[in-house]
Amino acid sequence: MKGGVFKEPLKGYDIRLDIVNVDEINIPEIQRSISDRLVKQLAESIHKIGFVEPIITVEGENGKLEVINGQHRLEAAKLVGLKEVPVLILPKDIKKHIISLNIEKAPTLRDKAHQAYVIFMMSLNENPDTIESELISLIEFAHYITIGFIIHRFNQERFPGYAFEKVLNKVDDFTGYTLRDAEKEREKRAELLLEVREILENRYKELGLKNALTKEQIVLKAFQQNYGKWVRNVEDDFYTVFEKIKNTIPSVFVEESDMPSW
Repeated sequence: MKGGVFKEPLKGYDIRLDIVNVDEINIPEIQRSISDRLVKQLAESIHKIGFVEPIITVEGENGKLEVINGQHRLEAAKLVGLKEVPVLILPKDIKKHIISLNIEKAPTLRDKAHQAYVIFMMSLNENPDTIESELISLIEFAHYITIGFIIHRFNQERFPGYAFEKVLNKVDDFTGYTLRDAEKEREKRAELLLEVREILENRYKELGLKNALTKEQIVLKAFQQNYGKWVRNVEDDFYTVFEKIKNTIPSVFVEESDMPSW
């Protein structure tokens, strides 16, 4: 035992803080699939600032722990060669309650974007010379910041972020800029997305569509016409990708029966 035990302040059960060998931690099947890109980004963050956020686990089978929050941090730790990581260990019987709560109260994209924007601005105010990529330990995906700027800087609460998210996840990365300069960059990206949104809304109306999910399908088809259906890595930068999408959307054809796909 390298850590200690403290009481959960409301329910009173024991929470252990410990340092555990990575081989003693399992990722249960219920967790979402691993994002290789996020693992690499987190590994870069660990190299810069260390492993500062414990993995939350529960007591599992065969003496091993099961991750309930932090699977990407665990894989990033392995990638940088760490043999041990800090963990919080909750009682086994709390697992089902946490899983249920996570499913029932999963934050929306708008929630995540709002949180990312707040974190960005707090960090900017504290130290504008901080490199944006250092926020990766606090913000899961960079595009949450961009959408946060759309919502807060341009007062677009109803921006259909879901329609762009799959493409954003491929091309909207954390920058190597200081937060002072990254603020301007995020505004530029937000402005371009708003231009694309206007073209998207026009095409949606032209096609007489009523199902909002088809907006995602329009964006995906425009992307696929330029880069193919199964592309994993996109060489073009953010601006090139969305300029191409903007120019392609007016010729995209979608029907109500089309379902979002990738």
